Amino acid sequence: MSQSDQIIWGSVVLGICAILHVGLLAVLIPSLEGAGRILRRRGNVLRTALITGLAFAMIVFSHTLQVWLWAYSLMWMDAFSHLSDALYFSLVTYTTVGYGDVILPVNFRVFGAFGGVAGILCFGLSTAFLVSLVSRLLPRSIGGSFDTPAAPSDKDT
Repeated sequence: MSQSDQIIWGSVVLGICAILHVGLLAVLIPSLEGAGRILRRRGNVLRTALITGLAFAMIVFSHTLQVWLWAYSLMWMDAFSHLSDALYFSLVTYTTVGYGDVILPVNFRVFGAFGGVAGILCFGLSTAFLVSLVSRLLPRSIGGSFDTPAAPSDKDT
């Protein structure tokens, strides 16, 4: 596969991953709101744990789908002859661990690098999503906010 083909196909698969991930996060938002309404009468701690757990599970599901997409793309392009190698390589590349024990043939290396780029971008988006979610849920769960200034004491006056 030529370098320009690798860039084109890598961009296509990366784009599909981005659409998939953003789409699943977009679907997740109303699902979390619905779960919040259902769990409203439960304790705040239980509600926070269940909503965060649901978000976490959906995010892991999205990343798993993307790793499989990269693996099947590599199989379709005949970069690997065994799905287990394609899946392992895709997971190690997507997570940017990069052990180096399974490598792509030279004419697929640029394409494979796009898997790492997709992983970095989607993990970053997942992190931002979870930080935003927890920053909204945690103050409600503990009954206040971490950044609420303390009331002045008698020593301060």
